[in-house]
Amino acid sequence: MITASSFPIAIQELRTEDPEQPDPSQIEVVSVTEEDLPKVETPNTLNVSPLGSCAAIEEPEADSPNPTEPHPQTSRSPGMPITKVQPFIDGESGSSEEDLEKSWRTRMLAHRTELLIAVCLVTLIVLTLCIGLGVGLSCVGRYRCGSSSQCFSSSARCDGVMHCDNEEDELGCVRLSGRSSVLQVQRRGQWSTVCSEDWNKILSLSACKQLGYSRFVNSFFVSVTSIEADLRSSLVSLNFSESHAIKLQNVKSYSKTECSSGMVTTLKCLECGSRPQHSTRIVGGNSSRPGQFPWQVSLHFRSEHLCGGSIITSRWILTAAHCVFGFNSPSLWTVYVGLTEQPLDNAQSLAVQSIVHHARYKDTALDYDIALLKLAKPLVFNGFVEPICLPNSGEEFAEGSVCWISGWGATEDEGEASVFLRSAKVALISTKTCNRPEVYRGLISPWMICAGYLEGGVDSCQGDSGGPLAFEDGSVWKLVGATSWGRGCALRNKPGVYTRITQSLRWIHQQMEREEAHTSAAMTPD
Repeated sequence: MITASSFPIAIQELRTEDPEQPDPSQIEVVSVTEEDLPKVETPNTLNVSPLGSCAAIEEPEADSPNPTEPHPQTSRSPGMPITKVQPFIDGESGSSEEDLEKSWRTRMLAHRTELLIAVCLVTLIVLTLCIGLGVGLSCVGRYRCGSSSQCFSSSARCDGVMHCDNEEDELGCVRLSGRSSVLQVQRRGQWSTVCSEDWNKILSLSACKQLGYSRFVNSFFVSVTSIEADLRSSLVSLNFSESHAIKLQNVKSYSKTECSSGMVTTLKCLECGSRPQHSTRIVGGNSSRPGQFPWQVSLHFRSEHLCGGSIITSRWILTAAHCVFGFNSPSLWTVYVGLTEQPLDNAQSLAVQSIVHHARYKDTALDYDIALLKLAKPLVFNGFVEPICLPNSGEEFAEGSVCWISGWGATEDEGEASVFLRSAKVALISTKTCNRPEVYRGLISPWMICAGYLEGGVDSCQGDSGGPLAFEDGSVWKLVGATSWGRGCALRNKPGVYTRITQSLRWIHQQMEREEAHTSAAMTPD
């Protein structure tokens, strides 16, 4: 019987303002795993807040890689998102209103020149913003480069010509769509499904590299009539016979109303989503066996477990932006894989080469909570370490679908991380339901997905933000979400909130494609 779960949510845990509300750490939480697991005593609470154990982290040394970096801390202000402690100015609280007014007037007179200069600066800024607004309005209905104010016709997107300084307009021009992983290419701003005729291995490798993978596994052809209707509206065939990879939007193409072969191309770039070392028998318990969640990783910040994450390729780990925001020096992080128990005796550790989080993520907000860590060396998959599959573009997961959450959550509020990797089942909740006034009052954006139970009792909790929300689709496991935030733990009408991966796909593949292109260029002899 499922009653509760154990594990992490966000730095941005929301709390109620009722001083009489019981401490979330006292809410009874029980997680569910599989049959032949050793019986382990379940702690009363697993809390979910990514920086739940930050108090134990020391201040950076003067000679540290980033001596000026702020230190992760949590705020306990009621009703506020927990990120870092926000500084506040303590006004002259002991003064009377009359004293404060006199003090204000005195300061105004003493700083007339400075005020005049400030007014001029504000006027200049307003004028600049107005000009910028004009530029922004001129970009309505057009594509705008994220690195500048430059904009151009959307039809120039993925046209083989680089219009943006960082080449972003030629990234993300390939995607896999629908349940069958149908290959689509964007050319001059329009997405088209690729017909099977003239398809070859070089084109398969090119497509996978544009998705950010270093190789391809195989490609299949399926009937046009077997794919989703919206994927049949625009078709294209590509013709390319050279021996080297090339971006698909640059290949000679022919637009079609129907494929000559009656077949379209599907593509597989990575073996993923399997659990070859795990027994599938399920029974009560709360600890996870080796191989049960082989994509689960432990992210250590300066030698302490801080967040969870998911393996999506041999070089990439997906986690939450709030885990790494402000602490993006790779030398501060270590990734541990293939473990179910901490301390990390004999666990495989890997250094981090680079970290990137979504540019729109802000530590004062809750949206765009996604980040990628690139490993310095590739992982070796062995059954206990395996990647989870990313979903396809346009793929939907129905309300009520049962997913698994997992992680090393604290066993009490502000407590240390759990020794054992714990897991539980949660059901997906529609955005409409999650945005109801009694739940999250419109806070759920398209970049978020809710999971849990409105009656409470099962939830992710403080200590393992960034961890996976995984769905078993037949025999393949797919990453539906990354643990992001919530209000309390396992409370009524307060389910867990996760970053929606289908909404994040384009961003994910763009980052991977950019890095893959740089790697390939570095390996190509002059």
